[in-house]
Amino acid sequence: MEVGRRNGGRSTLSQINVTPFVDVMLVLLIIFMVTAPMMETGIDVNLPEVADAPALKQSQEPLIITVGGDGAIFVGRSSVESPEKLVPVLAQILSTRQDREVLLEADRDVPYGRVVQVMAAIKKTGVQKLGMVSRPPETEKR
Repeated sequence: MEVGRRNGGRSTLSQINVTPFVDVMLVLLIIFMVTAPMMETGIDVNLPEVADAPALKQSQEPLIITVGGDGAIFVGRSSVESPEKLVPVLAQILSTRQDREVLLEADRDVPYGRVVQVMAAIKKTGVQKLGMVSRPPETEKR
Protein backbone atom coordinates (compact mmCIF):
# COMPACT_ATOMS: atom_id res chain seq x y z
CA MET A 1 0.00 0.00 0.00
CA GLU A 2 1.29 3.43 -0.94
CA VAL A 3 1.61 5.98 1.75
CA GLY A 4 -0.03 9.38 1.12
CA ARG A 5 -2.59 8.36 -1.51
CA ARG A 6 -6.17 8.80 -0.51
CA ASN A 7 -8.24 7.91 -3.57
CA GLY A 8 -6.44 4.76 -4.57
CA GLY A 9 -6.63 5.93 -8.22
CA ARG A 10 -4.32 8.04 -10.29
CA SER A 11 -3.65 11.62 -9.32
CA THR A 12 -3.23 14.38 -11.90
CA LEU A 13 0.14 15.97 -12.46
CA SER A 14 -0.23 19.70 -11.85
CA GLN A 15 3.33 20.77 -12.74
CA ILE A 16 4.46 21.95 -16.15
CA ASN A 17 7.65 20.44 -17.48
CA VAL A 18 9.71 23.38 -18.83
CA THR A 19 12.80 21.39 -19.79
CA PRO A 20 11.83 21.02 -23.51
CA PHE A 21 11.02 24.73 -23.65
CA VAL A 22 14.42 25.67 -22.20
CA ASP A 23 16.16 23.32 -24.65
CA VAL A 24 14.44 24.94 -27.63
CA MET A 25 15.25 28.44 -26.36
CA LEU A 26 18.93 27.60 -25.88
CA VAL A 27 19.15 26.18 -29.41
CA LEU A 28 17.53 29.33 -30.83
CA LEU A 29 19.89 31.52 -28.81
CA ILE A 30 22.91 29.71 -30.21
CA ILE A 31 21.57 30.00 -33.76
CA PHE A 32 21.04 33.75 -33.39
CA MET A 33 24.46 34.25 -31.80
CA VAL A 34 26.15 32.48 -34.70
CA THR A 35 24.17 34.15 -37.50
CA ALA A 36 23.97 37.73 -36.14
CA PRO A 37 27.57 38.71 -37.05
CA MET A 38 27.04 37.37 -40.57
CA MET A 39 24.07 39.67 -41.12
CA GLU A 40 26.08 42.82 -40.38
CA THR A 41 27.48 43.76 -43.78
CA GLY A 42 28.61 47.07 -45.12
CA ILE A 43 28.12 48.70 -48.50
CA ASP A 44 28.92 46.40 -51.42
CA VAL A 45 31.83 47.82 -53.41
CA ASN A 46 34.14 46.31 -55.99
CA LEU A 47 37.50 46.86 -54.27
CA PRO A 48 40.70 47.03 -56.29
CA GLU A 49 43.07 44.10 -56.04
CA VAL A 50 46.55 44.75 -54.67
CA ALA A 51 49.21 42.09 -54.18
CA ASP A 52 51.46 42.86 -51.13
CA ALA A 53 49.27 45.43 -49.34
CA PRO A 54 50.38 46.10 -45.76
CA ALA A 55 48.18 44.76 -42.98
CA LEU A 56 46.87 47.26 -40.45
CA LYS A 57 46.66 46.69 -36.71
CA GLN A 58 43.35 47.77 -35.24
CA SER A 59 43.03 48.84 -31.61
CA GLN A 60 39.28 49.41 -31.89
CA GLU A 61 36.52 49.14 -34.50
CA PRO A 62 37.71 51.23 -37.47
CA LEU A 63 35.65 54.05 -38.93
CA ILE A 64 35.00 53.12 -42.56
CA ILE A 65 34.17 55.66 -45.27
CA THR A 66 32.86 54.06 -48.48
CA VAL A 67 32.63 55.53 -51.95
CA GLY A 68 30.21 53.40 -54.00
CA GLY A 69 30.36 52.69 -57.71
CA ASP A 70 27.97 55.57 -58.41
CA GLY A 71 30.08 58.02 -56.35
CA ALA A 72 27.77 57.93 -53.30
CA ILE A 73 29.56 58.48 -49.98
CA PHE A 74 28.76 56.45 -46.87
CA VAL A 75 29.99 56.74 -43.29
CA GLY A 76 29.45 53.25 -41.97
CA ARG A 77 25.99 52.56 -43.40
CA SER A 78 24.76 56.19 -43.37
CA SER A 79 24.72 58.13 -46.61
CA VAL A 80 26.35 61.55 -46.93
CA GLU A 81 25.37 63.89 -49.78
CA SER A 82 28.75 65.38 -50.71
CA PRO A 83 32.38 65.60 -49.61
CA GLU A 84 31.64 69.05 -48.14
CA LYS A 85 28.93 67.57 -45.89
CA LEU A 86 31.31 64.78 -44.91
CA VAL A 87 33.55 67.16 -42.94
CA PRO A 88 31.08 68.06 -40.13
CA VAL A 89 29.79 64.48 -39.92
CA LEU A 90 33.32 63.10 -39.51
CA ALA A 91 34.26 65.85 -37.06
CA GLN A 92 31.34 64.90 -34.84
CA ILE A 93 32.11 61.17 -34.99
CA LEU A 94 35.84 61.60 -34.42
CA SER A 95 35.30 63.93 -31.45
CA THR A 96 34.20 60.92 -29.40
CA ARG A 97 37.03 58.66 -30.56
CA GLN A 98 40.46 58.44 -29.05
CA ASP A 99 42.07 56.97 -32.18
CA ARG A 100 41.60 59.27 -35.18
CA GLU A 101 42.05 56.57 -37.81
CA VAL A 102 39.82 56.18 -40.88
CA LEU A 103 39.68 53.49 -43.55
CA LEU A 104 38.56 54.47 -47.06
CA GLU A 105 36.88 51.91 -49.32
CA ALA A 106 36.42 53.07 -52.89
CA ASP A 107 34.93 51.11 -55.77
CA ARG A 108 37.44 50.53 -58.53
CA ASP A 109 35.09 52.15 -61.07
CA VAL A 110 34.82 55.48 -59.21
CA PRO A 111 36.67 58.33 -60.94
CA TYR A 112 39.96 59.21 -59.26
CA GLY A 113 38.85 62.82 -58.76
CA ARG A 114 35.91 61.75 -56.59
CA VAL A 115 38.19 59.64 -54.37
CA VAL A 116 40.63 62.55 -53.99
CA GLN A 117 37.74 64.87 -52.99
CA VAL A 118 36.70 62.44 -50.27
CA MET A 119 40.30 62.05 -49.10
CA ALA A 120 40.67 65.84 -48.87
CA ALA A 121 37.46 66.09 -46.83
CA ILE A 122 38.73 63.39 -44.48
CA LYS A 123 42.05 65.17 -44.03
CA LYS A 124 40.23 68.46 -43.23
CA THR A 125 38.84 66.84 -40.08
CA GLY A 126 42.34 66.25 -38.69
CA VAL A 127 42.54 62.51 -39.28
CA GLN A 128 45.98 61.24 -38.33
CA LYS A 129 45.86 57.94 -40.23
CA LEU A 130 43.99 57.31 -43.46
CA GLY A 131 44.12 53.80 -44.86
CA MET A 132 42.93 52.63 -48.26
CA VAL A 133 41.12 49.28 -48.29
CA SER A 134 41.86 46.77 -51.02
CA ARG A 135 41.61 43.02 -51.39
CA PRO A 136 44.27 40.50 -52.34
CA PRO A 137 44.20 39.30 -55.95
CA GLU A 138 42.44 36.04 -56.57
CA THR A 139 44.88 33.41 -57.69
CA GLU A 140 43.89 30.95 -60.37
CA LYS A 141 43.16 27.49 -59.04
CA ARG A 142 44.64 24.72 -61.12
